Amino acid sequence: MPEYKTPIRDIKFVMQELLDCETHYQHLGYQDASLDMVDAIIGEAAKLTEEVVAPLNQIGDQQGCTWKDGVVTTPDGFKEAYAQYVEGGWPTLSQSEEFGGQGLPHSLNISIAEMFSSANHSFAMYPGLSHGALATIEAHGTDAQKQQFMPNLVEGKWTGTMCLTEPHCGTDLGMLRTKAELNDDGSYSLTGTKIFISAGEHDLSDNIVHIVIARVPGAPEGNKGISLFIVPKFNVNDDGTISDRNGVSCGSIEHKMGINGNATCVINFDGAKGHLIGELNRGLKCMFTFMNAARIGVASEGVAAAEASFQGALAYAKDRLQMRSISGVKNPNGPADPIIVHPDVRRMLLTQKSIAEGGRALISYLAQLVDIGHAEKDAAVKADAETKLALLTPIAKAFLTELGFECTSHGVQIFGGHGFIKEWGMEQLMRDTKISCLYEGTTGIQALDLLARKIIGTQGEVLKPFSKDVTVFCQQNIENPAMAEFIKPIMAYAKEWHELTVLIGGKAMKNPDEIGGASVDYLMYAGYVTLAFFWAKMAKVAQDKLAAGTTETAFYEAKIKTAQFYMQRMLPRAKGHAACIQNGVDSMMALSSDDFAF
Repeated sequence: MPEYKTPIRDIKFVMQELLDCETHYQHLGYQDASLDMVDAIIGEAAKLTEEVVAPLNQIGDQQGCTWKDGVVTTPDGFKEAYAQYVEGGWPTLSQSEEFGGQGLPHSLNISIAEMFSSANHSFAMYPGLSHGALATIEAHGTDAQKQQFMPNLVEGKWTGTMCLTEPHCGTDLGMLRTKAELNDDGSYSLTGTKIFISAGEHDLSDNIVHIVIARVPGAPEGNKGISLFIVPKFNVNDDGTISDRNGVSCGSIEHKMGINGNATCVINFDGAKGHLIGELNRGLKCMFTFMNAARIGVASEGVAAAEASFQGALAYAKDRLQMRSISGVKNPNGPADPIIVHPDVRRMLLTQKSIAEGGRALISYLAQLVDIGHAEKDAAVKADAETKLALLTPIAKAFLTELGFECTSHGVQIFGGHGFIKEWGMEQLMRDTKISCLYEGTTGIQALDLLARKIIGTQGEVLKPFSKDVTVFCQQNIENPAMAEFIKPIMAYAKEWHELTVLIGGKAMKNPDEIGGASVDYLMYAGYVTLAFFWAKMAKVAQDKLAAGTTETAFYEAKIKTAQFYMQRMLPRAKGHAACIQNGVDSMMALSSDDFAF
């Protein structure tokens, strides 16, 4: 099993050198988030993930969760590890001080979340979903609801879930059947079944607070008739104390491809007492508060998977002896050379490294945009950040999870036959990571959100703020010879990105299916170009550090060399996506449904 080590140096590089978190935090009023405080928090989180959480990863996969008579038991050690997690105050990190949180920035919390996910994906999901529940209640709940539910959720004594999917209803939420009937006391009685509910039942916390979509009798059909409710496992008194058991039960847990240490539940609501969040029939709008928070978290899971797989593969590639290098013997005292000398192994390792480090930069940037949304007082700056977040969130979620999954596949491949064997842990990473491409909106759904709703829906306006940042950076560095190998490709691809947008828009006016046909290729193209921008920025920071003189020459030179690999071997993939877009949708739709035969 790979031994996870927190990439502290790279996390600090991204936060402190690339994104200047110190200035960012001080400007937004996060006075407690000094560099010393940030370093201390990262260091303590590293200890917990490496010493407590990571050793449970394989145990969780092997044992899984167990279900008996509606009661779910987590794998050995999970309950004790979660107790340490709560005792250390980790759930409170970025939550509001008003409800017992530490009031620290979201961008600090996302770095901690990556560590936990790399160390143990299944474990990290239990507290991870609570953040979305908290964000939804804080944004749309009444003052009474906030006082009733948030303090215990913030502390981690309770956890939260999101209950959307039903047996017949996944992405198309307008088809939901769960009903909510008004009670005399103003609460609602919910009846229905939800499936695929991550952490829907477990033994880690005293209560589980479900955020549930349902339809009130007489509500409009489709998405316009969806309402949102807080439905706790145990009813909660006005003062936040636990009351009697609610009509919520776990009918079963799923037997899955991966994330076996996390309970994925069928949850039955049998006249369960629920509390309306926001306005009736406006639940979909409220729900997106949860979804957007969750999507950035899932994007971070892609980065975490790439990092974990890279660490395992790198250690193995340095140690495993197989064949001689085609350019000459590199290990004359051994029977063969370590496989890290072979170009194809280097290709896979550098793919993992470039996605892990580039993705970390993108996620940290997105988290800083969330900070701005929470704390910026200038309305124009806040609006600019929210527009960039709207554009980049679906790109990050889909692109980084797809590439994260690819990186775990490379991890298995580097191990060869040993990668297919469970004891090495590489195949577990691959199985665990695939879910990240699926939940909180599949890659196809993210792509449609990006292209149809965000790009075409705003006639390209949503692209402008981020495009401006790319243009300004390129203009500032175009005369710098050392940056030419990064700036020239970005300028060319950014121009093509605009041209592809116009092309799709024109085709869609004649055939709307062109949007669906182009959407995933468009998102992947955007992802490769976006990450190229961040790699160029990292290369510039590294160049400046080397020019100023540093004792960490190897670290900064590795940054530049990895940036060169990304530009030369990863960014050109976008050309294939561009060709697919240009070829249009006709070949996809040429067969009738009956022509698909087997």
